[in-house]
Parts: sequence; structure tokens; C-alpha cells
Amino acid sequence: MNDADDCPPHVDHGMPSEPPVVEVVIEVPQGSFLKRGSTGGIDFISPLPCPFNYGSVPNYVGLEGDLLDAVVLGPRLPYGTRIRVKAWGAIILTDRGMTDDKLICSDQSPDLLQRQRVIQFFHFYAKCKGLLNIWRSRPGRNACEGWCDAVQALARARPRDGTWQGPPLDF
Repeated sequence: MNDADDCPPHVDHGMPSEPPVVEVVIEVPQGSFLKRGSTGGIDFISPLPCPFNYGSVPNYVGLEGDLLDAVVLGPRLPYGTRIRVKAWGAIILTDRGMTDDKLICSDQSPDLLQRQRVIQFFHFYAKCKGLLNIWRSRPGRNACEGWCDAVQALARARPRDGTWQGPPLDF
């Protein structure tokens, strides 16, 4: 798989020289079967373990109205861990027709193989989430649109203010 083939044509394929640092709260530890949301509730139980630490950036709200999602590569982190980590890129996911960016974070810049694995996972995840949404009668397109720069995903998000009480939709 060519990494550039999975990116929209307007996306910069390079890695930023100075990646932004974000705080991430782990909601789904690597290897967990429980998919929790940003408010702590269980969204679903997966038949497959999560291959990455998955969580959210508590200071930003994504375009779909929930906290900005983040993947933290590396060793398993316990549920509830708060970690400051570099955001090297993002996956653009469409969930029920809404953009749902996923920051890709780690201490070190992910190599091409790691980026390809993340992209492959989210292609698979989008298909599975689409099936779950059909079962839940939640219409809309689901797809992985590819990799983009973390700065682009952060620019699409808005800073969280005191009015955010949780996502406006069930996920």
C-alpha cells in the first residue's frame, strides 16, 4: 500500500517538523474489547481487541460534536491515563456522514509501516462501524478518508469551553 494513495489530493503527505503536543485521556487501552466514549459510557463491546491506545483530547471538540479522538501508539496505557504526547498526523474518518478526525500520537514519529497499519485499521474500522450503524438504524456514509497533518485536524476542531456537556448524538 502506498501511503499517498490513502490521502485526499489536497493533503500534505509530509510529517511536520515540530508536531503539536496534546493531552490525551485513554478511554480504550490497547488490547481492550470495551469501546468507551468520552463521557465514560460503553459504546459497544468489540469482537476484536483494540490494537492501539484510544482516547480523546479533552481540550478540543471535533466536527461531530464529541471530544477530538486520539490514538496513542506504543505500549499499553491503563484506562484513565492522562498523557502529554506529540500528534504526528491524523486519520480523517467519516462516521454517519460527519468528519470524525483521529489524531495519531506517539513519542516518536511513526514510520511508514506504522502509518500504513493505522490507515488499514481505520479502513476496517469504518466498515465495521458502518455495519453497526445500520444495525442501530443510524444512516450515513462511513469511510476512512486517509492521513492528514495533525495541525489540519486541530484547526477543524474547536477549543472546548464550559458549555460542552457531551456529544450531541449517540455514537
